[in-house]
Amino acid sequence: MAQQRRVQLCTQRPTSTVCVLGTELSLDIQGSAPKDAIAFHVQGTPGVKVYVVHETQSVKLPSSVTRWPLATGTEVLLTMEAISKDVGDEKVRISYFGEASGVPVGRAMLYLTCVDISLDADTGRNGSVSKTLVDKATWTWGPDGHGAILLVNCDCDDPKSRLMGDSSEPQSQLTDNRDTVVCSYEDLKDMSQMVLRTRGPRTIFTGHGLVLHVNFSDADKVGVFYGGNSIALEEYKHVLGGEKLAYAVKPSQHQEESIFYVEGLAFPDVSFSGLVAFHVTLLESPEKGLLETPIFTDTVVFRMAPWIMTPNTLAPLEVFVCSVKDNEDFVAAVSALAEEAKCPVTICPLPENRNDRWIQDEVEFGYVQAPHKMFPVVLDSPRDRGLKDFPVRSILGPDFGYVAQETPENTSSLDSFGNLEVSPPVTVRSKEYPLGRILIGSSFPRFGGRRMAKAVRNFLAAQRVQAPVELFSDWLQVGHVDEFLSFIPAPDRKGFRLLLASPSACYQLLREKQEMGYGEATMFQGLHGVPKPSISEILGNEALRKFNAYAQSCISWNRDILKRELGLAEQDIIDIPQLFQADHQARAVAYFPDMVNMLVLGRHLGIPKPFGPLVDGQCCLEERVRALLQPLGLSCTFINDYFSYHKLAGEVHCGTNVRRKPFAFKWWRMVP
Repeated sequence: MAQQRRVQLCTQRPTSTVCVLGTELSLDIQGSAPKDAIAFHVQGTPGVKVYVVHETQSVKLPSSVTRWPLATGTEVLLTMEAISKDVGDEKVRISYFGEASGVPVGRAMLYLTCVDISLDADTGRNGSVSKTLVDKATWTWGPDGHGAILLVNCDCDDPKSRLMGDSSEPQSQLTDNRDTVVCSYEDLKDMSQMVLRTRGPRTIFTGHGLVLHVNFSDADKVGVFYGGNSIALEEYKHVLGGEKLAYAVKPSQHQEESIFYVEGLAFPDVSFSGLVAFHVTLLESPEKGLLETPIFTDTVVFRMAPWIMTPNTLAPLEVFVCSVKDNEDFVAAVSALAEEAKCPVTICPLPENRNDRWIQDEVEFGYVQAPHKMFPVVLDSPRDRGLKDFPVRSILGPDFGYVAQETPENTSSLDSFGNLEVSPPVTVRSKEYPLGRILIGSSFPRFGGRRMAKAVRNFLAAQRVQAPVELFSDWLQVGHVDEFLSFIPAPDRKGFRLLLASPSACYQLLREKQEMGYGEATMFQGLHGVPKPSISEILGNEALRKFNAYAQSCISWNRDILKRELGLAEQDIIDIPQLFQADHQARAVAYFPDMVNMLVLGRHLGIPKPFGPLVDGQCCLEERVRALLQPLGLSCTFINDYFSYHKLAGEVHCGTNVRRKPFAFKWWRMVP
């Protein structure tokens, strides 16, 4: 429906107004009628389309009816379809008639100037800005959806900004969305264009106001820059956003387009849907000294691009590992595996990690995407230990963004990002999740249970494209989901398998070996100073058996949740033999290196070496895992992390991190 505006007329003097292309003017024929008038005649010049609405019928003029009754409900509507060449070059005349007179008892003259005013963005999501017939004031999801997209400008295109930062400064202050300057042309490329088009006699715009404005509730979520007709970087000024709610636009005498650059400042969150509306309003001043009144508004809506996680099944682009005092062999093994996978390795040195080896817990790599641009963004965890400065000082940079959530409450181990995973794409009861679903560990809703910080949980849910699933992980000492699950690529079915740690599978394997006569085979061969229980001793340890029955029940609970929330069948799950033991608080830690806590680099798997019982010279645990995974085309490399990670309550996955290739699927094509 066309935007409509009421126009008052006057029989004492001519009236002039602007008609914006694509809008309707409704003439107030009653308000200007002489007191004895009972009918009217309306006539317009060729550039004006005139309609009379009478008794619910709309009649286009000219028609066989020459006079219309001046009755309540009778309405005159005008539209124009061509831009005026001069001010007031089209007109409409209303003639009023009395009861018996053939001579008009009054006339009202309206002079019209048609202009085109349009605020446009890439609502078609094809990387270019063009005029469109779709409703720019709405934003819709799906393959046939429409609406413009903003990136949160959370990278750092100005290297001097990082160098000036110190550890006492809030880390997010170093990103481009925390300043009000355009620091480089690369900075401009992170922004979305918004084009104001003004066509018509240029003098009409000198006599009318034109204001670009943003709602008060949206102003702290966006920044708008404008460089006028110049391409010089220093000419780009911050004109909208923050405390600036409106900007008076002065259209050029020679150019019909004004290009604004818009940056996002905040990701969607519990109090922010991600939608931001911009408006351009044409103002008219009827009399000198009076305030201007709005006569036309055009609106365009943007949605902030969400932060998106990447699952194990996507191709690796870069492996991260920390070098500390006692893990030289581990770093070498990870580097060798990455070389096999043809993936570069970034080693965080001791001065940067400050003896904090748990790089998986510190950060989670994801990305943001708009039709015109995509770049990786690292989410920083609230744990803030030795690696707390690493994301900003070593990762944040040009086209590599940074985001963190303030967590006022006390953090727990569950706030580390070993407790944050994402599944591959799944379909659940006909509902598609083309970007997978986020998995976080939590507790049963009970007094004293640990949960991930509410601020982080709210942030993850607000992104909308990877609807989170909460699992039960508080039964573990560390409490991370990566201690009992992992995803690996597969050539069939859904394209992946879910790996679950399984005490039941481990006991079954050990009983098999005992029945085959290997009951005296011992664990942990080759590890100095470590007790070496035999298969028979493990099977005869009643306390260990009972605790693993409990651990299995916790994993089985999660298995049911995962099957339900990810739409999995038993054929999609592989049970990996694993035992747990109780700590002093009766929470679980891995009895031997936890094999599901693995590094996945395409078909190359870096698995914690379990040091299981040797049967015919082979570790029976390694042998079983190879038998389960190699038929899927996967290569299993077992990495010794016993003293450098396992004894510190972590494994290979905990000590590494991977930046992966983004999804080929564009997030705006899904329906949350």
